[in-house]
Amino acid sequence: MKSLFTLLLLFLAYSIYCQQSTASKQVSNFTMESPQLKTTKKIWLYLPKNYSTSTKKYPVIYMHDGQNLFDAKTSFVGEWNIDEKLDSLNAQVIVVGIETTDKRMEELTPFKNIKHGGGNANAYLDFIVNTLKPEIDSRYRTKTNARNTIMMGSSLGGLTSFYALLKYPKIFGKAGVFSPAFWFNRTELVDLMKQTKNFDAKIYFLHGDNEGDPDMIPDLNQMEYLVNTKRCECKKLNKKVLIKGGQHNEKLWRDGFVKAYLWLF
Repeated sequence: MKSLFTLLLLFLAYSIYCQQSTASKQVSNFTMESPQLKTTKKIWLYLPKNYSTSTKKYPVIYMHDGQNLFDAKTSFVGEWNIDEKLDSLNAQVIVVGIETTDKRMEELTPFKNIKHGGGNANAYLDFIVNTLKPEIDSRYRTKTNARNTIMMGSSLGGLTSFYALLKYPKIFGKAGVFSPAFWFNRTELVDLMKQTKNFDAKIYFLHGDNEGDPDMIPDLNQMEYLVNTKRCECKKLNKKVLIKGGQHNEKLWRDGFVKAYLWLF
């Protein structure tokens, strides 16, 4: 039995290794040092189809879990097909995907949770703002202001995307917040929102009604309410989308990406 199990693991590993990449030719990757995190990060980059033949500048979306965005070969449980979706729209945007590893819970949570730990998102965001973004802006034609700098992510990535708007309001002006794990830092985020004065970021909230977390919808509703107390609802800077039957998985986020992108832009 043990030998059979070992053979099965080897077969699965070989199948993953041999799987063909599904990333489009618009996608490339590179690695860079992160002094803030004391590690090396792999970065995925999507450029618009007409990038090489144009001279214009582009907005940039920074997304977590870069390994899941473009390529089935590197994804954990299915990719988001970001490149194919943007290609089909002839989208005029650059996407930067940041690798997450076994340190995901640490890097994508702003404050330490008594039960689960974590709480290293400040260093992670410091890396994005002060190391990665300057490199992207220097190497590519980007629109560098907050209105054209967006952050998107799901689950813990949704939590940190929302937090980034509060931490760096002059850097990130929009966010796609998918199935946010607000439960992880509920108390701290509520307190932070109550202390926030001016909040003009544009936010697209997405969640399903079958995600398995009974607190997700109440948490999201509470955060949306707090956001609305900081500005006039007439500005229509929030959009909240509930997907019936939507579960906490890549399919929900993959299927919801295009509508989020179009609304944010």
